[in-house]
This record gives sequence, structure tokens and C-alpha cells, in this order.
Amino acid sequence: MTPQILIIDDEPAQRTILRTIAERAGYGTIEAECGVSGLDLLKRANSSVGAVVLDHSMPDMSGIEMLEALRPERPDLPVIMLTAHSTVKIAVDAMRAGATDFLIKPANPDKIASALDRAMNGSGDGELRPLTEKLPLSAGFDAVVGDAPAFRAALEVAAKAAKRNVPVLIGGESGTGKEVVAGAVHAASPRADKPLVIVNCGAIPANLVESVLFGHEKGAFTGATAKHIGRFEEADGGTLFLDEIGELPLDAQVKLLRALQTGQIEPVGGKGHRTVDVRIVAATNRDLSEEVIAGRFREDLYYRLGVVPVTIPPLRDRREDIAPLARHFAAMLHDEGDIACAQLDEEALALLTAYDWPGNVRQLQNAIFRAGVLCDGTCLGLSDFPEIARQSGKPLAVPPSAAATSIAGSPHSMATPSDAPTSRGATHTALHEDGHVRSLAELEAAHIRLALRHYRGRMSEVARRLGIGRSTLYRKLGEYDLDEMNAD
Repeated sequence: MTPQILIIDDEPAQRTILRTIAERAGYGTIEAECGVSGLDLLKRANSSVGAVVLDHSMPDMSGIEMLEALRPERPDLPVIMLTAHSTVKIAVDAMRAGATDFLIKPANPDKIASALDRAMNGSGDGELRPLTEKLPLSAGFDAVVGDAPAFRAALEVAAKAAKRNVPVLIGGESGTGKEVVAGAVHAASPRADKPLVIVNCGAIPANLVESVLFGHEKGAFTGATAKHIGRFEEADGGTLFLDEIGELPLDAQVKLLRALQTGQIEPVGGKGHRTVDVRIVAATNRDLSEEVIAGRFREDLYYRLGVVPVTIPPLRDRREDIAPLARHFAAMLHDEGDIACAQLDEEALALLTAYDWPGNVRQLQNAIFRAGVLCDGTCLGLSDFPEIARQSGKPLAVPPSAAATSIAGSPHSMATPSDAPTSRGATHTALHEDGHVRSLAELEAAHIRLALRHYRGRMSEVARRLGIGRSTLYRKLGEYDLDEMNAD
């Protein structure tokens, strides 16, 4: 059965465009003109829908409301959000609601097709990437942030190789910035004015590898309803970046090696060969030499790709780069969208620098992104990173104005200072009138209520002083049935 894509948009012309792009990519479509009818179609079509393309602005309900309504029933269904307005707030709202990808109208047909392929092939990460990750990879080596000696040494090797038409193999853990280095190699090469085409080899189903890389003719296989140009041909004259090259199955490695050796490709179902001029940059988070020994990667392909090997060190081994990267991401987030925060204080930088970052630079960027969109001030502080603090075992300091006296020192009460803005109800007891200890939930609810009064419902300040994120605070308000405007 042909995979179905549900298109939800109130503009008929936009639905026609999306339908045409989806059908050319080999997918079936069903359409809805509003959120309500889209939900109804989704219920009736059930599991036959493999992905949803959703307009952000619709007359009956917004795309965000639509997402919130469908997620309880289909938590893993890929949803691509389309919007005419690129703002960080829309991106954040979409992220919270569970969007898988985010495209700006009018989107390039190739970008829409690529987003559909990622969604239908299960290569999405289930979480909207920050807008900063969607910027084009056009920055040269001078724009890459980081001065750690091992990192600069790797960049120097890559920069020298960039000027020559030789393959470059970039190694390193996931999230270290291999894609950024690949983009810098392309930008510094004589091919900079030609395409940089990116292929995530780990996201391609084994039976589609040849079609994705080399293309196919119409009717070449079931579902091939139109001719498809492969990534090699798209990159002709430019650079082809093969990310996660270690994930390619062995039979696909044979076909890739042949293309690299001869410069010729043969589309699936085609007659004859086509010659292409492509510079290869590959990346992997695996040790390919060990993969070769284990028989999972061809030795001849390994040597063909690894003419110039470059290894990017993990972020924990280049801690001097954490603070500059954090400042860079904060400034970028501030410049790219409607975010007030543009700086980090010294306590926050010390916390981030001490953390090991198992997800490397990508995890740091996401942490800055999340903290920035939840902060109403202009500077990120220690309390804006409660999860990092928790994992680091670092307690968040409670300022004297919000501190409570110790239960051990005063078993009957925890009081705010006498100069609190609102004295009415400014204490909460640790014991019931019958002498029994109150539950932790009761104490937490009472303490949140006190903080709401103390800071007069200013939610950012309440969250900061309690040492939790604003999203956590709002969740707790719901759990304890508290009103942010009236803590009584």
C-alpha cells in the first residue's frame, strides 16, 4: 500500500502544490481544509497515514492546537509544520506541541520533498531542531567557534585539504560539529559556488539507498511514479557530504565504491551511465578501522574515503570552547528571533563548562535554545539550566528573600522574611494541626503559592527563584490547581 501523507491547509492552491510534490516523491495523499476535518480524516484513515503536513494558521484552529489534539492519539506520527512567519516563538510553540520539522513558506519543492522523505523514512529525531540548526552551511573556517588546540589542529588539516580535490573523512562523536566542518570544507574549496548536497546515510532504508544516491527512472520499481534525480547528480560540480557513512549496508558500499572509482552513476531502471564530477566529504561517529576488521565496512572503500582523515574531539575534551560556544549560540538566538536573552552570567558559564556534555555541541546548543526561550530577562543565569544543574549535582542557590527557615530549626513553620511584599499568608507550616507531618506535595504546593504571592505572579521570577523552568512551573500549577494571578 502506498504510504499516505495527510495535507492540512485552508488554501486550495497550497494543497495542490503539496499534493504534487508528495506524489512526485512517490507518496499518496489525502487532504483536509481545516484542523477539525483533518482530525476526523486522521481517525478514519488511522495507521494508513504515515506523516502530516500542517499549516500553522487555519481558521478553525491553529496548527499548534491541531498538534496538541492529535499527539495523545498518535504520539509518534511525524508532523511537518508550514508557516509564513519565521519566528522563534512559533518554533518553540511547535517544538512543545511535538512538531517533527518546520518549513517556511514559500518552501522550495526540494526542501519539502526532503522533509517528506525524512518523515516517511523515520529519520526524524522526534523533536523540532532549533532554527539555528537550519541555517545554511556556508560559513568558512574563520567563522567556526573554538580555540582548543586539538580542535584547531583538526581544522587546520581540514582547511588544507579543502583547497585540493581529495576526499575528506571526518570522525568524531555525534554532535561534535562534523557537519559544520564539512560545510567549512566546501566553503573553502574551489567548488564553493556549486551545490553542497547532504545525505544522511543512516536515515536511508536499505532498499532505497541506490535510488537516493543515484536516482531512478519512472516505473523502475513499485511506487516509482516519476523520474527521480539522485544526490550524486544533484551535487555535480559541487560537494556531496555523506554523513554517518558507517551506517551504509555492505551492498550499498559496493555501488558507492564503483561510483567513486569511475565517476559514473547508473540510475535504477536506467540504461547506460552518467558521468558526474563530485567531491566527497564523509563523516562517521564509528571507528571505521574497527568496522573494517569486523567485516562491516569495506577496506577498499575505507581507504578511498579516508585520503585525509580529520577527527573532531568531543566537547568534554575542549572545555575552553564551551563558554565561547554558549555565548555564540545565545547571541545567534537573540539575532535570529524574538529572544531578549543575548548573554550568560558567570555562574551559568561555570556550570556549563563543568558539565561533560555527552551530546556534545548539539546538546549545548539545544540547552541554550531552551533556556533562552523560557527566560524573559536579557541574561541567562544558573537557574535557567535546572536540568544541567541537577545532573551535575550542583544545588541551585535560593536567595535570602525567598529562603525559608529550616524545618529542623523550627518544626512548625517556614516563614518568609518580614520585608516580604505581601505579609498575608506569608508562612506555611510543616505539620498539620493534629501534629502529623504534611506530605511533600502539600509543602511544595504551599511553597509555590507563597512564591506566587511574594513575587506578585511574575512567573519568570517565580521560576527563577524556585530553581525550576517555567514549563515545569506551569505544569505544577496545573497539578496543584493553582492560579498564577490569584494564589489564594
